[in-house]
Amino acid sequence: MKKKRSRKIRPATVVIGAIIGIGVILSLTAPRFPLLIESGYSRAIYRWISSCLSRLTGIFPFSVAEVTVVGLVIFSLVQIIRGVIALVKKPREFLGACPRGIGKIALILVLIYVGFYMLWGLNYSRLSFAEISGLPVEPAAVEELTELALALTEKANSLRAQVAENDRGVMTLSSGIRQMFAQAETGYQRAAEFYPELGGKYGPPKGVFLSRYWSYTGISGMYFPFTAEANVNIDIPHFMLPATAAHEMAHQRGFAREDEANFLSYLACSLHPHVEFQYSGTMLALMNTMNALYRADREAYKNVRKQYCDGINRDLKDWQAYWARFEGPVQQLSTDINDSYLKANRQQDGVRSYGRMVDLLLAEFRQAQEQEG
Repeated sequence: MKKKRSRKIRPATVVIGAIIGIGVILSLTAPRFPLLIESGYSRAIYRWISSCLSRLTGIFPFSVAEVTVVGLVIFSLVQIIRGVIALVKKPREFLGACPRGIGKIALILVLIYVGFYMLWGLNYSRLSFAEISGLPVEPAAVEELTELALALTEKANSLRAQVAENDRGVMTLSSGIRQMFAQAETGYQRAAEFYPELGGKYGPPKGVFLSRYWSYTGISGMYFPFTAEANVNIDIPHFMLPATAAHEMAHQRGFAREDEANFLSYLACSLHPHVEFQYSGTMLALMNTMNALYRADREAYKNVRKQYCDGINRDLKDWQAYWARFEGPVQQLSTDINDSYLKANRQQDGVRSYGRMVDLLLAEFRQAQEQEG
């Protein structure tokens, strides 16, 4: 009688299983321990990993994330074509190999999920920036929201007069996009003097080569945790490029929530010595504030809107015209996917959570008024 050979469990299998188990447990339990995630992960483990990885990929002048994604898409298409050919030529063998193939794909997807949380996703469970900074976030009356909108409009009008324009009268970056990326770090260096959590050394933002095609998704920027790169759609109108770069750099520093990344973008741009950054960040804040005011009081919105200078009106018209060219099913699908992604990471308002930036803007506005008084 033959003895059955016992299957030996490979060490690699044990390691992979342990990583998956730990990753899944952490992703499910992290929201219960924001203070622990803040001190043990966001300010320690993540900060070290992202800084090292970012500086490594920062050596390359192109987006490593873009090359990786395009490479994966091409690889996937090749595998699909090979699969279709195998199905036609040898259907029995193909169907017999399907369970094993599906198992491999499932394992890869789980590892990507775990890797995402280990490399960045746990930051969704850290303390809010309001808690970290001590900004007095509280409900605000429409009158206070209107005051903020007026203050931002006045600031934006003043800054708009100082930036360069192209032949269409639209704001343009005087030194070009590459130079703007090289200067972007300065805003965070200055912000770190007030909030040390925003400091650290990271690679610069990267422009995406296929930006024009990326615009069909309606996305202007993306942080890629697997390369720790702040990727920017460089085809969008120039007046929002510095703010977009600063937004993705906030993600790079471990602030995952969209509303907080928007506020930190405004903060870093406002503290930047170059007027182009200041204008871009102020416009990001103004657009978010005006959206909130429109929902709260349309009459107040109309009164503030009338005070925009001609330059701002041209920039906004150009912004709307740009995105109108890319409207379609791809953009809608991308919005739906992004909405589901945000909700899955406990940003329950989905895409609307971008408007919650206004709470932090109001808190800063309130604090500044108190200091002046």
